[in-house]
Amino acid sequence: MFRRFACIALCLGLATLSAAQAGDPVADARKVISEQISAFLADDSEAAYALASPGMRGGVPDEKEFLDMVRERYAPVYRATKYAFGRSKLVGGGELVLQEVMIGAREGADWLAIYEMRLMDDGSYKVNGVRILRDGTSRGI
Repeated sequence: MFRRFACIALCLGLATLSAAQAGDPVADARKVISEQISAFLADDSEAAYALASPGMRGGVPDEKEFLDMVRERYAPVYRATKYAFGRSKLVGGGELVLQEVMIGAREGADWLAIYEMRLMDDGSYKVNGVRILRDGTSRGI
């Protein structure tokens, strides 16, 4: 009887753990984007670099150079004064999430960033690429 109860409890625990790990791909991706923007605002190169996918990190040898690259090429993202999430699109059932982010930059211009978020083997999302366009108007993804 005890074995049967223990087996049932273990199965329920594993089922709950699997459901908790699955999560909501869009919410999970948005959380990572917010964390990376916060890391940029704090000049925390280690945290920002850790949220980039291995493919993205492969082109930049270390955290300092990563932050320098973002500062130069993605200034609106690097110093976003305000941002809001727009539309999102799941590809492959959540293996890839495309997420619009409308950004208000310090110089007053509006920008649209389209984040490509890749699902990693450990179940987390990482930033796999960002495309920025001047003018924060959503055009669809």
